This record gives sequence, structure tokens and C-alpha cells, in this order.
Amino acid sequence: MQMLSKEKQIDIVLLILRITFGGSLIIGHGWGKLMRLFSGAQIEFGDPYGIGPTASLILATFAEFLCSVLIVLGLFTRWAVIPLIITMLTVVFLVHFGDPYNRVEAGILFLMPFIAILIGGPGRYSLDAIWRKEE
Repeated sequence: MQMLSKEKQIDIVLLILRITFGGSLIIGHGWGKLMRLFSGAQIEFGDPYGIGPTASLILATFAEFLCSVLIVLGLFTRWAVIPLIITMLTVVFLVHFGDPYNRVEAGILFLMPFIAILIGGPGRYSLDAIWRKEE
């Protein structure tokens, strides 16, 4: 059995990170926020930057749903991961700062792979790579 090259291994790892963490954020957080945003109900949402609960929910939904979809697809990946990193930094250092670790943990566990994706890029198995015509 032939081993994959180091480059292909990295590309597979980046694909796994994108699908796992982007998909998990869509399913576990982004979809619910999207439905809440369009429900027509009164919006009650945290306001860590003082811009209002509606604007805060819109920004969180943009990051956790739309940007996560882009991450899963590997489209505009490095741009799409920046709002996710900002959102997770907000969760860790503003929303749950000083809370017990189990309240902060999810933010940290999403933050680290998104930083890795920012550094590593989308990898070969992405729409970005197809767009750039990588082999």
C-alpha cells in the first residue's frame, strides 16, 4: 500500500477540519440563529459590542451560518474564516469570560481549527483550489 504524499495528507486534514467544524457550527448554532432571525419574533440576543441585539444577531448569523457554509465549500475560505475567528474570540473573551470552563470550551474548540484553516488555507479539495485550477 502506497502512502499519500505529505501535501495530500495536509489537504485531507484541511478538508476534514473545514467540513467538521464548519458543518458543526452550521447545524449546532448558525441554522438556529438564522431561523430566529427570520421568525418575526422579538429579538432577544446578547449585545457584547453595544450595537443592539438585532445587529449582534445578524453578525453572529452571518458568521455562524453563511461563513460556515463558505468554509465547508472551501470558497473564499481565508476571508470567510475571519468573521468566525472574531465571533469565537467574542464568545471566549466577552460573552463567557470568567464563566466556568465548560461554558468557554466550545468557543475555544471552534476557534483553534478556524485559526488553523486561516493559516493552512482551504487545501486542494476546495472550490478555491478549483477556481485557481490547482492540480
